Amino acid sequence: MYQKLKAVLNEKGIHDKTLLAHVCSFFSIVKVKSKTILVDYNQVADSYFFINKGAIRLFTINKEGLETSRYFAFEGNFVAALPSFIDQKPAEEFMQSIENCVLLKISRTDFYKLVETIPEFARIYTEILELGFIVAQKRIYGFQGFEALEKVQWIIKNQPQLLLRVSNKMVSSYLGISPSTLSRIKAKL
Repeated sequence: MYQKLKAVLNEKGIHDKTLLAHVCSFFSIVKVKSKTILVDYNQVADSYFFINKGAIRLFTINKEGLETSRYFAFEGNFVAALPSFIDQKPAEEFMQSIENCVLLKISRTDFYKLVETIPEFARIYTEILELGFIVAQKRIYGFQGFEALEKVQWIIKNQPQLLLRVSNKMVSSYLGISPSTLSRIKAKL
């Protein structure tokens, strides 16, 4: 159950088997069904997750009830409602499984204990933060001025799993286009 996590940690710089086992000992297995809310809008995020199997999204709902997806994560990735996890204020977004998931969960306390005591884990956390920032910036700046077709082409190039595993409704909310526009573009490609 921990093989994927060990492989990712090893790839990112934790090579010692004893240290890998120590880090993994802080994670517990959590199985959830699709559409499970892992972090509610007003909840303070107190856990970080590693996705062993499945997919998760972060999203908001506006006053009219429309959902806007902000982020998707798949197998082999870490995910949290990060602003809330860091500042310990309500998430102001939802974190939801969008497939049946097998997750490895670590508490905030244990996560920061690893960051403070294991330099390799601290580097991994920094890498996660930097990569998340880069992806968010590319998405924001890349989408400014993009036509719908260009947005879909960007997804195909940068996040192809979205079109294969996520509903048109969720992807269109991420792209800022209507589901019917997304369907028309996908049919032409």
